[in-house]
Amino acid sequence: MDLWFNEYHTKNSYFSIKVKKPVISVESEFQRIDVFDSYDFGRVLVLDGYLMLTEKDEFIYHEMITHVPMAVNPQIRDVLVIGAGDGGVVRELVKYDSIERIDMVEIDKLVVDVCREYLPQTSCKLDDPRVNLYFEDGLKFVERKNNEYDLIIVDSTDPFGPGESLFTEDFYRNCYRALKASGIMVNQHESPYYPDDALAVQNTHRRIKSVFPLALVYQAHIPTYPSGHFLFGFASKGLDPIADLSDGWDSLGIKTRYYNTDLHRGCFALPNYVKELLENA
Repeated sequence: MDLWFNEYHTKNSYFSIKVKKPVISVESEFQRIDVFDSYDFGRVLVLDGYLMLTEKDEFIYHEMITHVPMAVNPQIRDVLVIGAGDGGVVRELVKYDSIERIDMVEIDKLVVDVCREYLPQTSCKLDDPRVNLYFEDGLKFVERKNNEYDLIIVDSTDPFGPGESLFTEDFYRNCYRALKASGIMVNQHESPYYPDDALAVQNTHRRIKSVFPLALVYQAHIPTYPSGHFLFGFASKGLDPIADLSDGWDSLGIKTRYYNTDLHRGCFALPNYVKELLENA
């Protein structure tokens, strides 16, 4: 008997992956966590029925949410990562010798435990000595911080359930306060294609624009995310992701599979339907 995982993008459309073998299914205090092996995408992580990552294409997401801000300011020393329980963002950050501290805040410890055991491809750098793990609500954690971080990466789940508080204006104001004078915040910004997701894009962009003097959106193409077209937010207290792109990033020798500085410039050039979506926010 064939076993398939289906993720509904709307009530009339869904993305389906044939399951090779279930690996683990557990309930945490916050959500259901599933891991299974697939034929085409390798091992897959699912939270509350929503696909979080696959071994096949996770590098696209993690490189684009990490290296875009790092290339704008390679002198970043102190980083706060909110969410990111799979460890993929940390794996990319530790490639930079210049980074001195990575505080990672994940509300669900069980997600980290599961990823450590079953997704070593992404979680392989969580024991780096520069990494400090905090298992608590990211909203409450950042409330206590002031002028402390050069970069905040918000690698949250979708804007409901455990991740809902990480899409509020209060949260973005707390992030602004937690950043230093040249601070940058990046976040996953959802897909612009399906109506409900597009509304989430607009709401998120509007809230960030109300807090940060510079708020832009950039894109990547991630095959297993809704529609394959995915957005990220870049917000800062002043640094521009194009004008301030460092000439020295290429000389660092950072190994990537998706990101490069030519792509960096291009990913901020958005299709007209996305521009209109953001303008109407």
